[in-house]
Amino acid sequence: MEDFVAAFLNVESMQVVMPMLWRGLAMTAGLTAAIVPAALVLGLVIAVCRDLKVPVLGGLLRVYVDALRALPPLVVIIYLYSGLPLLGVRIDAFATVVVALVANGAAFFGEIIRAGLESVSKGQREAARATGLGALQTEAYVVIPQGLRRVVPPLASNVVELTKATALGSVLALPELLRSARMGQSIVYDATPLVIAAGLYLVFLWPAVRILSRLEHRMHGSRTG
Repeated sequence: MEDFVAAFLNVESMQVVMPMLWRGLAMTAGLTAAIVPAALVLGLVIAVCRDLKVPVLGGLLRVYVDALRALPPLVVIIYLYSGLPLLGVRIDAFATVVVALVANGAAFFGEIIRAGLESVSKGQREAARATGLGALQTEAYVVIPQGLRRVVPPLASNVVELTKATALGSVLALPELLRSARMGQSIVYDATPLVIAAGLYLVFLWPAVRILSRLEHRMHGSRTG
């Protein structure tokens, strides 16, 4: 037991690495705050454009969504970080991770939201148009509010997944939580920093997971009730 504590829950190691881990958690929170809203907004725009059947643009967006859903986000991060300088464009590690994960997250959000929008019946759309609303007004006042309510659980689930994906920033030496834990491990030579980092991820994401679980139960209850 003493060996286990010394290797995984070493108090002296905690004292050494905690400042580093707090900074890493702050970086992870900053990435999440930058990525999630932007990905949701872009995903909504993609979904609306596809739902409105905009000529040409709809086809291009379908290719974009399929490509970004197929590519691992780590590949997108590396391509941007290593490829853009060849075109004379240089962005730092933080911006690279944000752009890559926004692009990836928007593809998933866009497909989820589009499914919600398409679930709104044709009759409701026609009734809205009959009252004098235009196509965009119908989308904004009738389709989007109903469609979004129907896909809240999968949207919330993808928010959690996108937050966890910020750990990929460690490949660019971005000092987010995982990178900070690995740096701390190289200082104290035990697994305590990784254990603490796992605990911080749990505390950071646990509220979202519980909210997601309640939403899923509520949605399931409303469908069966």
